[in-house]
Amino acid sequence: MTGVKKFIHEWIWVILLIFCVGGLLYPAIGIAAIVCMLAPVVVAFFRGRAWCGSFCPRGSFSDSILTKISVGKYIPKVLKTAGFRVLFLVLLMGAFGIQLTFAWGDTIKTGTVFVRMILITTLLTLILGVVFKPRTWCTFCPMGTMASYVTRMKSSRRAARQVAFHEDRCINCRLCSKRCPMEIEVLKFKEQGSVAHPDCIKCEVCVEQCPKKALEIKKLSDNE
Repeated sequence: MTGVKKFIHEWIWVILLIFCVGGLLYPAIGIAAIVCMLAPVVVAFFRGRAWCGSFCPRGSFSDSILTKISVGKYIPKVLKTAGFRVLFLVLLMGAFGIQLTFAWGDTIKTGTVFVRMILITTLLTLILGVVFKPRTWCTFCPMGTMASYVTRMKSSRRAARQVAFHEDRCINCRLCSKRCPMEIEVLKFKEQGSVAHPDCIKCEVCVEQCPKKALEIKKLSDNE
């Protein structure tokens, strides 16, 4: 990741901080959170989970701040199972929807619902990111889960850029898999030619860590 995108990713976490503090003082600000809630899903139709890897304020917080204090333990497997992710999605969004229903029509109350949810989930991100790997929250984030299912669509897969292999350069060192913040077994996609995992956030960590430059990000159609 280089240039403007890298700069944005390194500092966009500040927006999360401003939102959390500002939302407590001026709850109506909370309604703006709908942008970051919808963006991962909308972007997934064209870029996969690229929003999560480059432009999500909470993802930026995980990569820029939590990496400095994280214990770095492996993410519990149960958090990455489809059953847990769907259940968490239904419960969290269900509770969120019920609260919005009662608050609807009142800007302050509606904003408070958004602020409350962001604060709770950010606290959860912080705790899990310190105890386990920084991106633990991202493995079962409700919006990320929905984006993941969108990415599974054939049209979305072909539109998105993916991590692609140069098989002749790869030495099977597994650094790509070891450094993946989402704990994706990158190397197992070598024979396939590209990392078609729906939870790949296109963060380019594996590309940057490869000692033989055997990985790059490009459109799937370019591999064919």
